Amino acid sequence: MTESTISPADPRAALRRDLRARRAALSPRERLAAAEGVVAQLERIPEFLTDRRIAGYWATGGELPLLGLMPGLRARGQQYHLPVVDADKRLRFAPWRPGIEVVPNRYGIPEPVCAEVELRRPHDIELVLVPLLGFDRRGGRLGFGGGYYDRSFAFLRDREEVGKPVLVGVGYALQEVDAIEAMPWDVRLDYVATEGELIDLTPPVEPLAG
Repeated sequence: MTESTISPADPRAALRRDLRARRAALSPRERLAAAEGVVAQLERIPEFLTDRRIAGYWATGGELPLLGLMPGLRARGQQYHLPVVDADKRLRFAPWRPGIEVVPNRYGIPEPVCAEVELRRPHDIELVLVPLLGFDRRGGRLGFGGGYYDRSFAFLRDREEVGKPVLVGVGYALQEVDAIEAMPWDVRLDYVATEGELIDLTPPVEPLAG
């Protein structure tokens, strides 16, 4: 996904600019190495190896690319999806694999060409790989200012346990910040995967009473 127009009054605008600059400074070799590393980290998530419907994103603007996931997903018989932005700025998800045509949407982001009946709602996806500009170790995510993911997955906002879909932020390690101020509409992440680490943000499992 790419950023939408950000209001100058947005209190997080300066942080977004800084994080975009950090990401833009990465070399092509560093991006490719990170793409390989993040696959290994994602494969440590049990649901990533077993859930049937996985959603990702088409990397633009320096986002960490995800094409390296495709061989493993195909081998496990999992279906990969890409987001499609509706007129109400909510997401649905279209099945995609290499070879399926994509066309730019009104924001310039490639979306799969598919029939309306093939689109899946957020409730129908089991695990979502979420692009981000910044993250912290409390599950906070700084997006691009459009609110697409927070709006689409608002039904997960008050969850106390890991729900469906599982939300996994994907980004470079250099996108970590100390703390992201939580907004009322924010939906927290369950995991963050970078090229060198999987950060588990899920609540600890309470031991059974003896």
